[in-house]
Amino acid sequence: MTTSIRKYPSAPSADPEIIATLKQIPVALLSDQLQRNRGSTGLQPYHHPAPLAGTAVTVRTRAGDNLAILRAFEIVRPGDVLVIDADGDVANALVGGIMTFYAASAGVAGMVLDGAIRDVAEIRERPFPVYARGVNHRGPYKDGPGAINVPVSVGGMAVCPGDIVVGDQDGLVVLSRDEAPTVIEKALLQKQKEEETMQAIREGRWDRSFVNALEARSINL
Repeated sequence: MTTSIRKYPSAPSADPEIIATLKQIPVALLSDQLQRNRGSTGLQPYHHPAPLAGTAVTVRTRAGDNLAILRAFEIVRPGDVLVIDADGDVANALVGGIMTFYAASAGVAGMVLDGAIRDVAEIRERPFPVYARGVNHRGPYKDGPGAINVPVSVGGMAVCPGDIVVGDQDGLVVLSRDEAPTVIEKALLQKQKEEETMQAIREGRWDRSFVNALEARSINL
């Protein structure tokens, strides 16, 4: 039988300890370890503040259509993040209060949509992470086509099934499972240095001589 939704198996889930650690690290610190040129653009958090980290289950869908998302609920596991590529179209909402509530009740870690959502007032009251490009009261079509667990592009980020998605109120980054341990190690070192800087500021001993070095290397005349 031919269907309008192509479905592929999910990649293995990321290490739970890695996920737990990433929830404790600000996205900004992770971004700094990624040369500051990787991460989401144009996607906003719409939920009550709560950290996001989990394994990506990706969805590619036609703009304004959520049939593939409905089918993905049969595949997504507790702790996964649904990452939905809808070409950034905001003419019709892909999900709203009911579908995000169902996702949360099924143990999904969060939803990232390069498209629109609705029922924002309801979503904002919950800690279930929802990121989207915009808001529109107009509901979705349910015709397909679509694909599940294929490479997608969301918010300027390439996301493959099995990647680790991390988010907070600043935005989102995506890590491969292989690079995650090194990025975490470097981010934790930076976190410690920043805590030391904050303490130096409290005590009035912050050494700002680095500004002279930065200005000296500037090529602006």
